[in-house]
Amino acid sequence: MTAAPLMPKATAVWLLDNTALTFDQIAEFCKLHPLEVKAIADGDAAQGIKGLDPIQTGQLSREQIAAAEANPEIHLTLANPKVAVPGSDRSKKGPRYTPVSRRQDRPNAILWLVRNHPELKDSQIMRLVGTTKSTIAAIRDRTHWNAANLSPMDPVTLGLCSQIDLDLEVSRANKEKPAPIDTGATLLPAAETTAAKEAEEEAVAAAQESKSSEDLDVSAVLAKLKQLGGKSARDEDE
Repeated sequence: MTAAPLMPKATAVWLLDNTALTFDQIAEFCKLHPLEVKAIADGDAAQGIKGLDPIQTGQLSREQIAAAEANPEIHLTLANPKVAVPGSDRSKKGPRYTPVSRRQDRPNAILWLVRNHPELKDSQIMRLVGTTKSTIAAIRDRTHWNAANLSPMDPVTLGLCSQIDLDLEVSRANKEKPAPIDTGATLLPAAETTAAKEAEEEAVAAAQESKSSEDLDVSAVLAKLKQLGGKSARDEDE
């Protein structure tokens, strides 16, 4: 897999404006989706981005473009750079440099990361999209000056970071997340325990009341019998 050209969207804008290449050819060379290239051609995306001439930057030759225009089956390839550019060392601390043409999309990317990956720390978001802690805090709190117009956008799609870098930071954040504590059996809600206790007290009170009424009935019967027995004895004497 070949590397993407410098400033892929700006390069795509220039190729659309100055060549007869197909959407698929431009998308493959710039590492964009064909639908995204079509959106750029329709003016729905990359508005305000100035085209970057890949011939002037030494990324393509006029001969390559002419041959690809004549044959849609030809795939454009990135020319070997005349000067070796060292790759970025991701082990070094510090925010990622964001090209000027992409900085307008950075708040949208931060909003996407905050919503879709809340486990990421501010320092990780700073490494991914090259921003500041105050900007992240403003977007989290919706106090950013342009908060009403922000819409979450994937930073990988915007070209602010690679999918590998994003997956790496998410994996690190998940590993650092503390494991849930096993508290064992949970206690019953207070409403359930109170209701059970009240029911038990009502049952005991009902039983006591029933027993008292039975004792009263037995005493009344005995007293009645005694009265009857005493009356019969007096009648016999008379």
